[in-house]
Amino acid sequence: MATASTTSTQNRISARISGIAESATLAVDAKAKALKAAGRPVIGFGAGEPDFPTPEPIVAAAEAACADPRNHRYSPAAGLPELREAVAAKTKRDSGYEITANQVLITNGGKQAVYQAFATLLDPGDEVILPAPYWTTYPEAVALAGGVAVVVRTEPEADYLPSVEQLEAVRTERTKVLLWCSPSNPTGSVADRALTEAVGRWAADNGIWVITDEIYEHLVYDGAEAVSMPVAVPEIADRCIVLNGVAKTYAMTGWRVGWMAAPADVIKAATNLQSHLTSNVCNVAQRAALEAVAGPLDAVAEMRAAFDRRRRTIVELLSAIPGVQCPTPRGAFYVYPAVRELLGKQIRGTRAETTVELAAAVLEHAEVAVVPGEAFGTPGFFRLSYALGDDDLRTGVGRMAELLAEAR
Repeated sequence: MATASTTSTQNRISARISGIAESATLAVDAKAKALKAAGRPVIGFGAGEPDFPTPEPIVAAAEAACADPRNHRYSPAAGLPELREAVAAKTKRDSGYEITANQVLITNGGKQAVYQAFATLLDPGDEVILPAPYWTTYPEAVALAGGVAVVVRTEPEADYLPSVEQLEAVRTERTKVLLWCSPSNPTGSVADRALTEAVGRWAADNGIWVITDEIYEHLVYDGAEAVSMPVAVPEIADRCIVLNGVAKTYAMTGWRVGWMAAPADVIKAATNLQSHLTSNVCNVAQRAALEAVAGPLDAVAEMRAAFDRRRRTIVELLSAIPGVQCPTPRGAFYVYPAVRELLGKQIRGTRAETTVELAAAVLEHAEVAVVPGEAFGTPGFFRLSYALGDDDLRTGVGRMAELLAEAR
């Protein structure tokens, strides 16, 4: 017979929260930083974070905001009115999607936008089609909202992009949402206009909502185009939520400002949720974001040029490692090489049967931190962010290459 004490222990954490996994990318980054702090020369390819400082005019706007008493008080839960207006204008400027300020909700970073989008749309048991590899937060946010993630596996031969036929094969009467991310985290793949249109029309024809994550819109290479779903397929606009933020474009990951753009009734409902969840986003961070989205894209162009150079370098270096196949990404700042041929081989006395184990060996023996594909729904792959200095990039991949060359 269970005592009150054992029952209390068993129910200490709710099933809903205990079922949520820690962010694998943040966990890898934290471990790398801890090892560095302990004196080990670890090079981290884990976090999706630009290594550039936030542009000075944005920092200056924040400094000025600190001294302005207006920013010392609560502000509207949906965001500063002038920032909502600026996001609407920026959205039209950058993607061609025309929206009004009342279709914008400012959130505490892109992750809050992801969670609130699912929480606003899903009822228990509703299904979300989720192409894999996927960003680690998507399935957890679906689960928190009571939904069911239906994973569609993609392959490097298809540039990690799903076909309409694959999506249709898993559609059921419970399907409510498709998650779309282009340019992609974790693969760096970019869906072209033809695929974006085909997928958007399929969703519209079947009454399916699309949540489209466009936070990497400015980081495209080799002539690739970041096509916004509701622009490519206007008929989906009334059933579409666009997610974005300042983190990647303006090197502002720590400022925590993102947004949702959606039909006004969805934004009103999500604002009601946010009013109880967090109230307004930090006013100083919002003032900084206002400077960012209303300003020029000069700093973005400089960062993109550096990312492009690093992209070409890391693909070349990884592709030279026996057993590693690395497609060339056309967006974001990630590569997603296949390392399946290395599984089951012996490295320094250890046989790595999974990419989790292989990543652990790389960290221990090469002092290089990468994220295993299990975190993104596709074992047999690594994700590496090339948003780090050129010298560290070459040194880190070089160390990894020396270690993996020992695999037998």
